Amino acid sequence: MSAAAAALSTSLSRSIEDYLKTIYQIESAGTPAQTSTIADALNLAPPSVSGMLKRLAENGLIEHEPYRGVTLTPRGRRAALKVVRRHRILESYLMSKLGYDWDTVHDEAERMEHTASDQLVERMAMALGNPRYDPHGAPIPSPGGEVESPDLVSLDNVPLGEIAELRMVSDTEPERLRFLASLGLKPGARFEVLSRQPFRGPLTIRLIGVIPRDQVVGHELAETLWCSLGEKEAG
Repeated sequence: MSAAAAALSTSLSRSIEDYLKTIYQIESAGTPAQTSTIADALNLAPPSVSGMLKRLAENGLIEHEPYRGVTLTPRGRRAALKVVRRHRILESYLMSKLGYDWDTVHDEAERMEHTASDQLVERMAMALGNPRYDPHGAPIPSPGGEVESPDLVSLDNVPLGEIAELRMVSDTEPERLRFLASLGLKPGARFEVLSRQPFRGPLTIRLIGVIPRDQVVGHELAETLWCSLGEKEAG
């Protein structure tokens, strides 16, 4: 490691991890990781972000093309996935073993992900039986830096009459998570799309359970709910 890289890693390790994880999340959503997008996600001023991106590029963690955004190098991606694994294992442990609710666990894991040792995280993973997904349905990267890319569609794109299973939701908005829980929409919930109003209107779904019940879901919310498709109900 060069002297510059060592200094960067020592003095800004938390910042580096935050940047790499954010870039990974933006890339995973299929959105170009532009300076403005990264700045919005980290709640920082674009000039500050530009300076940090230059330093990350100099240390081989990202490739930065002006006006086209940044991409993680293989080294940067491995580092980002290490942070993502740490965060998702922490979420899983806090919820499974310590009784945290799914709407509060994200912020707690954010505070711990930069300080928990690799040994602690791996012991947590073992205690949980090495889970594949976190409480919000996101895949947990392996210790070797491999991560699933499940074939999912957003709820607003599930065809009418299709049976789907909710697999993944965003973990960053507690109010939204509490609302989803009140609707019975947590990962593992199965439902049928009954109707869809035009012009980005709401959808009506029927939750499948012992007592089926219908729920109305707004289009904006439906765009954030990721599902796997099953088979159509028999007519």
